[in-house]
Amino acid sequence: MSVSSTADTAPIIAPSETLASVTDRVCDVVVRQSAPLWWWAAVGVSGAFLVLLVVAATVLFVEGVGIWGVNIPVGWGLALANYVWWIGIASGGTIISALFYLAGSEWRRATNRIAESMTLWGAACAGLMPIFHLGRQGLFYWLFPYPNVMGLWPQFRSPLLWDFFALICYIFASILFWYLGLIPDLASMRDRAPARLWRAFYGVLAVGWRGSSSQWKSYRTVYGILACLLAPMVISVHSIVGLDFSGGLVPGWHSLQFSPFFVFGAVFSGFATVLLLLIPVRRLYRLEAYVTPRHFNILAKLMLACGLMLAYAYVNELFVPFYSGNVFDIHMVTNRLYGIYAPEYWATILFNVAVPQLLWIPAIRTNEIALMLISLGVIVGMWFERYIIVISSLYQDFMPSAWYVYSATFWDWAILFGSVGLFFTGFLVVLRFVPILSLSEMRETVHEQGGEHR
Repeated sequence: MSVSSTADTAPIIAPSETLASVTDRVCDVVVRQSAPLWWWAAVGVSGAFLVLLVVAATVLFVEGVGIWGVNIPVGWGLALANYVWWIGIASGGTIISALFYLAGSEWRRATNRIAESMTLWGAACAGLMPIFHLGRQGLFYWLFPYPNVMGLWPQFRSPLLWDFFALICYIFASILFWYLGLIPDLASMRDRAPARLWRAFYGVLAVGWRGSSSQWKSYRTVYGILACLLAPMVISVHSIVGLDFSGGLVPGWHSLQFSPFFVFGAVFSGFATVLLLLIPVRRLYRLEAYVTPRHFNILAKLMLACGLMLAYAYVNELFVPFYSGNVFDIHMVTNRLYGIYAPEYWATILFNVAVPQLLWIPAIRTNEIALMLISLGVIVGMWFERYIIVISSLYQDFMPSAWYVYSATFWDWAILFGSVGLFFTGFLVVLRFVPILSLSEMRETVHEQGGEHR
């Protein structure tokens, strides 16, 4: 039997698993075991980068955005590229947790908690970037329309306002969706926690959950409604991010394809990040019975499909300027191909188009090391894509006398790597204090497989 057919027919969960073994394996890792050494080491590394973010943000607040490499005409720099990158990663996690829930995909049950946690911290990192970019960060609330003595209202035609409303709604909805999915698991942890303090802690968070039929009926109704809201919301959020660029007259931005193009990229980077997190968590927590080769095979196929859609968008991005005959757009395209930022552009093509083609090979789709390397390449490639979109269209504007070659400073890179530290620190905290697999949904899978009496 071929590798592909084996992965396609592999069970969603090992047949030997029972309701009791699922609870013991997943729940007791959190409530009955001390944090392993690798967790402390990972927190130490990510915490160091988080401290770097705090230092960089403090210097930025004191000195201003002049510490960055931005200058006329490159008014948007690394912070905005980071924003689009992070919101894409967050959006990809929501696609897995909400859209595939509505589709009734069983394989999602082993990945949704990782995807939702990834969404929370990705959105948190994304939300910081526009605030950092404002210059007067303490006045970020001016973006919100509220009655004030100056009679000042925000510009409703500004992409900053669109992003503000989209991101705020998205973050609150994602937190609610994540927490609602946790409630049955929090009740299980309350009942199994050995210490009274932890029982009280998880008991408060479980908000009186007892697992009655009426509670489950209400829970499934509300959870389904939230999934119905989040599925279109995640598409609209990243479409709005695409409109930030489409609304400008800058060559390379003024394009109708940006909204679907950004959605493709968001889902692509989201699948890659889920794989990059899922594989080591599976190994370190010994969850091989619950995350099987079938999960890897499905996620790899989805990532391959998104990569092909993204490749189509890249081809269209090259074709349209020459078809239109617009000299400014043609100059922008040729400059990306052969100009000063050509290495970043070709790195985008390499990591986002060429490398994912390896996923056509069935053995690659179930090889954990290969999947991690490809996923890491996709995440890096998506960052290069955002960098090219933001920078290469700005540094040569319509007046050659104002051209400026952008170069990121130490503080630009500190914000980027510091945000990565924030993301991993937050994810590791979630990993330590809540089950990283959904207990209630994994039990449902066991029940459907007939393993409740074994």
